[in-house]
Amino acid sequence: MSDGPLIVQSDRTVLLEVAHPDAETARHELAVFAELERAPEHIHTYRVTRLGLWNARAAGHQADDMLETLERWSRFPVPPSVSIDIRETVGRYGRLLIERDDEGTLVLRSTDQAVLAEVAKNKRIQPLLTGHPTPDSYTVDAWARGHIKQELLKIGWPAEDLAGYSPGTPHEIELAEDGWHLRPYQRKAVDSFADGGSGVVVLPCGAGKTLVGAAAMADTKTTTLILVTNTVSARQWRDELLRRTSLTPEEIGEYSGQVKEVKPVTIATYQILTAKRKGEYAHLALLDALDWGLIVYDEVHLLPAPVFKLTAELQARRRLGLTATLVREDGREGDVFSLIGPKRFDAPWKEIEAQGFISPAACYEVRIDLPASDRLEYAAAADDERYRLAATAHAKIGVVRSLVERHEGERILIIGQYLDQIDILADALGAPKITGATPVDEREELFQAFREGSLTVLVVSKVANFSVDLPEASVAIQVSGSFGSRQEEAQRLGRLLRPKTNGHTASFYTLIARDTVDQDFAQNRQRFLAEQGYAYTILDADQLAA
Repeated sequence: MSDGPLIVQSDRTVLLEVAHPDAETARHELAVFAELERAPEHIHTYRVTRLGLWNARAAGHQADDMLETLERWSRFPVPPSVSIDIRETVGRYGRLLIERDDEGTLVLRSTDQAVLAEVAKNKRIQPLLTGHPTPDSYTVDAWARGHIKQELLKIGWPAEDLAGYSPGTPHEIELAEDGWHLRPYQRKAVDSFADGGSGVVVLPCGAGKTLVGAAAMADTKTTTLILVTNTVSARQWRDELLRRTSLTPEEIGEYSGQVKEVKPVTIATYQILTAKRKGEYAHLALLDALDWGLIVYDEVHLLPAPVFKLTAELQARRRLGLTATLVREDGREGDVFSLIGPKRFDAPWKEIEAQGFISPAACYEVRIDLPASDRLEYAAAADDERYRLAATAHAKIGVVRSLVERHEGERILIIGQYLDQIDILADALGAPKITGATPVDEREELFQAFREGSLTVLVVSKVANFSVDLPEASVAIQVSGSFGSRQEEAQRLGRLLRPKTNGHTASFYTLIARDTVDQDFAQNRQRFLAEQGYAYTILDADQLAA
């Protein structure tokens, strides 16, 4: 029996004592295969899930590695039922293989005929099978490669896909490493992706996910379709590819609401791919416009549901997902695993910070007392109105002013969810604002002024959550958010993590109306960052005014 920071329980939950001297080391090893569920001050609760175990296995971690982590850091013996369960769950990955036979036909194969017989009898899998040529294999409809992986995952038998990929049309792409080089973790991420053929690379915001994408393109040397969250992100990808690779402007096309170009490297938005005309997806032809050899999904945790359906048809093409977090608020992490691919590489945020590649950050939760009149209005409101009332409380305006004064001279982002609140904040501070209604050219001008320092305070809606490169931003004030969204919290902190030229520690403030659902949602939002080792210091709004 050791004095470790973990307590492993028979229901597959793991308790972490936050104050223990080995807590950070244990946390990093545990996060490889377990998900943080609750993160109050002293004891954090993790859960070992099937998907977490299979993602870890796909990334090269064995059951013995995971059990060794639990046994080394656990204060009490690991319950035998947990050890058996982990071994058996991990052992399910790869018992079924998707391959091609000598004629190139897609087959589902297993050396365990009982497992093969079990899945072949499943009502949702049976229609996808076209024959039973050998005792250890079934042939599969070519179009069903993605669908069968989805269904197998649902019944607890994730298949390892070894059926290979179309090379696509060759296109010469080289990295232009002039005065810079891929960081060691970026090279490792690219190599891990190449070894698996398809899958997801998880890196903190500011750690250079775009460079990982560019390096994967240089490795595969093929026509590439890049799917991104918005037009601003598309332009940033284009600029980065021109700066970091041998690609020329004539080789990179933008396919968005404004421009419809198809070139050997085409950058398209999720919105355009899911746009409908007369009830039909109007731009599906893009997926077959060229013989794409690689599809890159930026911010894969935001992949819209319709794109999953489209991706199920693209399993013969290499697919690279890039994200800061695999957390999806719609619970469709399993579809990312099945259709984009399993996690191939994951770098803990604090580990990258320790190497000096992202900025350190201090997180604060500022609690604000509502005036009596606002408390009464909140108490009388319907449940679905209470969060908006708490999140947009007028009392937050003065706190924002105090924080802006405290950080005078720094680049400050003020982030809100509600447009009327953003209008009020922009007027109160005399600062420009960016919302979904702001034209793309105007957004780019404001972002550029902020980067250059001629503009130091910018009020933004959730359009700035994703794929916006603002390296000198050192303060973010989150006034309201998307309820309890963990992925949003991670992305908003990520706006601050680009390394600062002066080595300055970034400050991330979340403003919370005390004793309201605003406070409840904040606890959920903070879970992902707590898992990455970030602690929130609780401040009282009165302290800031003092």
